[in-house]
Amino acid sequence: MYYRRKILLAMLQTFGGTLTKMDLQKYLFLFNQEKDEPVFEFIPYKYGCFSFQSNQDLSTMTKYKLVEDSEKHWTLTDKTNYISQLKTGDKIRLVNFHNRYKKLKGDELVKYVYENYPYYAINSKIAHEILSDEKYSDVLNHKPEQKGYTLFTIGYEGKSVEHYTNQLIKENVKVLCDVRKNPLSMKYGFSKNQLKYILENVGIKYIHLPELGIESNKRQELNTKEDYRKLFKDYEENTLPGKIEELNKLYEIFLENKRIALTCFEADYNCCHRSRTAKALRLKFEKDYSIKHI
Repeated sequence: MYYRRKILLAMLQTFGGTLTKMDLQKYLFLFNQEKDEPVFEFIPYKYGCFSFQSNQDLSTMTKYKLVEDSEKHWTLTDKTNYISQLKTGDKIRLVNFHNRYKKLKGDELVKYVYENYPYYAINSKIAHEILSDEKYSDVLNHKPEQKGYTLFTIGYEGKSVEHYTNQLIKENVKVLCDVRKNPLSMKYGFSKNQLKYILENVGIKYIHLPELGIESNKRQELNTKEDYRKLFKDYEENTLPGKIEELNKLYEIFLENKRIALTCFEADYNCCHRSRTAKALRLKFEKDYSIKHI
């Protein structure tokens, strides 16, 4: 079993076996803030900090009868002692955490998180209801406000979907343009429908432009810099010239939204065709703007 799932089960066990879904997310968030190497990452979501990976893990564990999912609660149904399976430091940390936060629940717990981590409340539907005017103003001040024309490129290799999404939010990206030919991934959160759902629920529009991708058969046997050079030379000379309509569409998206990002898999933009797509767009765009690789 993944260690992060043991953390989830041990958290439920420590708090008596049942927690509301809201409380579990908030406890898990606070617990991860205390770890040098967090096992989960979070995004500012509808009700504050939320980890899609933890939610997916819990859903998966319902299939193995380890937890039970009701409308508002997660309940531990397995009798295994998961606390005993944690690393020594995490055992101690979890006991101390429980003693410190066990009386903080519901709106008071949400309020505590919002006040101490206002960035994670920027998309909350309830922040204005539970915070004072001063604290709510602090939340609003954490909303990204960059407005100039900027074309971003971003890869998801080595990133959680939460880390990736936070990068886009913090740059105030308005539209993500997925330039993968086949937008499927074994990594949770990065297949088309998953990514579209997550992004559009934090205010970032998702558009898939498969025509600007590279056929998978051309990506075979990429072992050296020379292999990549040949691939991208072919893309620039033989693919992009035939994609005028698609580049025009991308141009219009950029013109309208000012801050958009092109995405594919590779962490290094030099090893990804998105950088060549960005270069082709620059040749069409009349306004002055910057390209930023994140």
